[in-house]
Amino acid sequence: MATTYAVNERMLCYHGPLVYEAKVLKAAHWDETTTKTGTIGEHYFVHYKGWKQTWDEWVPASRLLKFNDTNLALQKSLMAQFRPAAKEKESSTSMHKHSASTSSNIASSSKDGASQRRKDGGVSGLGGSTSSRKRGRDEMMDSDAANAKMKKPEMKLEVPDVLKVVLVDDWEAVTKNNQLVPLPRSPTVEEILTEFKEHCASSDKKLPYVLHLFSSLSLPETRIMRISSLHVTISIRLLLYFERSLGNNLLYRFERGQYADARRRYITGQHVVIGEEKTMGEVYGAEHLLRMLVNLPSMIAQTSLDPESVAILREYIVELMNFMVANKTRFFLQEYENAPSHYVTFMRS
Repeated sequence: MATTYAVNERMLCYHGPLVYEAKVLKAAHWDETTTKTGTIGEHYFVHYKGWKQTWDEWVPASRLLKFNDTNLALQKSLMAQFRPAAKEKESSTSMHKHSASTSSNIASSSKDGASQRRKDGGVSGLGGSTSSRKRGRDEMMDSDAANAKMKKPEMKLEVPDVLKVVLVDDWEAVTKNNQLVPLPRSPTVEEILTEFKEHCASSDKKLPYVLHLFSSLSLPETRIMRISSLHVTISIRLLLYFERSLGNNLLYRFERGQYADARRRYITGQHVVIGEEKTMGEVYGAEHLLRMLVNLPSMIAQTSLDPESVAILREYIVELMNFMVANKTRFFLQEYENAPSHYVTFMRS
């Protein structure tokens, strides 16, 4: 079966909120009977450049990115956003170099683009024929149409500093200290989203972009979507995103054994009563919800959402993160639990 990445291919791989250079060592396609991590589909065994072999792991295709300039820029952007400045002076220096290089490239590209436009007819009035001017205009129109068609939805998200610290502490607890988030969590992802919806309803919280959008349409009050209905719709979508992305994108390698055990305990195990299964949104909590929220921009880029929907979703996420900051002590763990020695041995083997 054909795979997206080839063995020995150089690429980039998500590990938590950050992206690292890695190489594909093995490729496989798992089903329910062959899966090693609880997830199915295309998987790759990768080695992170500069890391010990003990960090080599199986990851789903959704965590991988092609090694190109666009994804390298994303990698550096994430590094600058989430790594503590005191610990990442070298990364900060690299970002300054990249910024200067990017500015230079943009300027160069602008000059090249202007030069090319002049060649294609931008200065044809100085001697170019009518047919060549028309052909130049047609080519530019075709190019613009193709670019518009290929443009992916983009959502820029500014993560509050408080939550950046939570993300870094979360990463260190799991990947460096061999600790786990105890399951089930309280409050759960579903409970947090429900509480946020109720908070917005009780405080009559309105998303500025939504109000602007509806007012610009000049619709009667009876036809304007109620904010409470909008919150319900988005929270349902976020729960669906969470269920689908948890096993593929939101777990560190050290947590995969715990995830497989949670699925057996609440979904697939022989002792689970049919009709009484629990979703992962009813098991996991704020730690994994936050991981999903910061990964949403890359997830949204793979969808066909229109700009208005992206803007509404972005404002919802911003308000949700502010709500999580306000309830940080209650939502997030103060101490992670130490994994049993037999679990550590199994996951590191």
